[in-house]
Amino acid sequence: MDLQGKVCLVTGGTSGIGAAAVRSLAAKGAHVVAASRGVATQTCDQFLEIAEAHGTTIRFLKVDVADPAECRSSIDQIIEAFGRIDVLVHSAGGAVPGGLYEVTEQEWMNAFSVHVHSIFHLVRASAPHMAQSGAGAIILLGSAAGLRGCLGALAYGVVKGALPQFARSLARELADQHIRVNCVSPGIIRTPFQDFLTLEQTRNNIENRIPLHIEGRPEDVAELIVTLVENDFITGENFVIDGGMTMRIV
Repeated sequence: MDLQGKVCLVTGGTSGIGAAAVRSLAAKGAHVVAASRGVATQTCDQFLEIAEAHGTTIRFLKVDVADPAECRSSIDQIIEAFGRIDVLVHSAGGAVPGGLYEVTEQEWMNAFSVHVHSIFHLVRASAPHMAQSGAGAIILLGSAAGLRGCLGALAYGVVKGALPQFARSLARELADQHIRVNCVSPGIIRTPFQDFLTLEQTRNNIENRIPLHIEGRPEDVAELIVTLVENDFITGENFVIDGGMTMRIV
């Protein structure tokens, strides 16, 4: 897919990996809608500079993806503004700490609403418009935590583990409409999501958990996202980007 002039929605698009995806897609000439529950002034300024530099537009949309009505409304607003939607990058999410006996029922249900149910509502609303345009690309942001047991964050590990299968099932169902669906599962990426880690924990990650001995950058993940959007022959796959963390057995 040539991104020039295409319209992209990035949920969780004002921080971390989502924000990096917004910047990278706009740099390719796409019009990007960055959706989130809030946005910092500094982020607005940065995005507007990028849009101006590449002759495109970046708009902000306040959306709580845990609300099905807001998911549907976000797609309606994009169609009203641009007349089309070509790419959906679902990066919205957040930490859900707590094991079996610590996580509350509300936290458990909300984890599914934000990370899983929202995809159902967003894709069901956007896929018909992608099909009408002749093609589309959907990228789901999973996590290495969803590929192994996730000690101390049961709900997070479960919901992220659902996304590769969600991508495969959607990819099979939407292939005849030329809509491709893939999942990206990052490992330890230096974003605000990691701010709770102590210096000792960060050092342990780099020295003992990641074979490449470096943390990933949001831009590393964003580059992979753009590649998967542009390559028209990749669908139904889960791509792990974690510096080799999940491949190790010792």
